[in-house]
Amino acid sequence: MIINYIEKANFEDTGFNYTLSLISGKHKMVILYCLMEFKVVRFNELRRYLKNISDKTLSMNLKELEADELIIRKEYPQIPPKVEYMLSERGQSLMQVLDQLCVWGEANRK
Repeated sequence: MIINYIEKANFEDTGFNYTLSLISGKHKMVILYCLMEFKVVRFNELRRYLKNISDKTLSMNLKELEADELIIRKEYPQIPPKVEYMLSERGQSLMQVLDQLCVWGEANRK
């Protein structure tokens, strides 16, 4: 079924390709999952949760997710700076897809 759809359409024009472009990379799905679990998370909390991620990579991923309107960045005007991240409505709608990936992984784990 999916093969027929891909054969008929240019792969770049598919919804599947668009979705992958939003969540591609090593850390984006984990960042989204973390925000789903903990609702509002600060930068250092995300870094601790992800363990082996550099500040630069985390920052870049967060900026991309924000640009794609999957997360919301809230900055508080205080010293020291305080920034929180949370899922946007659009990001929350993607959680059903990521949740199904988790369900499939649990059911098919070897």
